[in-house]
Amino acid sequence: MARKAAGKPNQNKEFFEAIRLLEQERGIPAEYLLEKVCSAIITSVKKEYGGEDIVFVDCNPEKDELRVYLRKTVVGVIENEFTEILPEEAVKYNKNAIIGDIVEIPIETKKFEFGRVAATTAKNVIRGDIHNAERGLMLKEFESKKSELVTGKVQSIDPQTGNVTLEIGKAVVVLPKSKQIPDETFKENQLVKIYIENIGEGTKGPMVRISRTHSGLVKRLFESEVPEIYDGIVEIKSVAREAGSRTKIAVFSKDENVDPIGACIGPKGTRVGNIVETLGGEKIDIVVYDEDPAKFIAAALAPANVLSVEIDEEKENACHVTVPDTQLSLAIGNKGQNARLAARLTGWKIDIKPESGFYIPQNS
Repeated sequence: MARKAAGKPNQNKEFFEAIRLLEQERGIPAEYLLEKVCSAIITSVKKEYGGEDIVFVDCNPEKDELRVYLRKTVVGVIENEFTEILPEEAVKYNKNAIIGDIVEIPIETKKFEFGRVAATTAKNVIRGDIHNAERGLMLKEFESKKSELVTGKVQSIDPQTGNVTLEIGKAVVVLPKSKQIPDETFKENQLVKIYIENIGEGTKGPMVRISRTHSGLVKRLFESEVPEIYDGIVEIKSVAREAGSRTKIAVFSKDENVDPIGACIGPKGTRVGNIVETLGGEKIDIVVYDEDPAKFIAAALAPANVLSVEIDEEKENACHVTVPDTQLSLAIGNKGQNARLAARLTGWKIDIKPESGFYIPQNS
């Protein structure tokens, strides 16, 4: 019958304290770390014993005990030195050991005396598992924040690429130049609101795509600034955005007593003003959504006045809009921006013509 080796309760105290410190600093559960450490120790020690499955680890964090031992079969003649032991050696570990028994042979864990190579292997495996655990925790954390608004702290700015490295919680994420609002600048330790666009597993670890240009950023900013939206009284129906220049947002009130545009603008324009400031001065048009396509399209072309909207029966989601001659440039917008955003906001193809019928196309 096997005999357990006597443990030394405090010989591994520093080891367990290090595990608990890792748990606190990196947020990785101690149980997970201990499981991986024990697995790494087994993997490393097995290399010292021909890769045989004779290595075992007993771990008791409550008593700060870590026991590493081998199990060998007592035999009369040794055929495999790694898995077998003679009776005269076996009695050192179990005085009643006889041929056929299995004895447990303790390995000193205080110094981890299973060779420098084995110790290095264990260290590398443990480091890798900790890294994998951190990756898993990071993915789990960001999965819950997908399509959400978060605040990051600027850690550094790459002077060559313009990419900005942000600290978001315990993670470090890069905001590419292509996902930044045109002409905006950053400084170290600045707090920046960003939108979590997507999360996935990349070749070098978790890949978190963040953005300052996504239309979802504007939507989340309005949700955070306007209580009526948060409470579900006012609903955001759609958003069309050209980051750094202009955004159009369509809103609808479920309560006839609540003005959706007024709610979004806020007292003295404070709500929309805060959002504009966060976006670096980006212009925002707030329009009322209407189930009637003609009314919605007319509203979407604000600030231009619309005389009529005719639905094209021969084409899907297409219409012809008439505006006063003096309003044509306003309806189309600089380089066609106003018409383009209105089309994205409504999901309709919009053909704009002046009341006189005389129209010279502008560059778009």
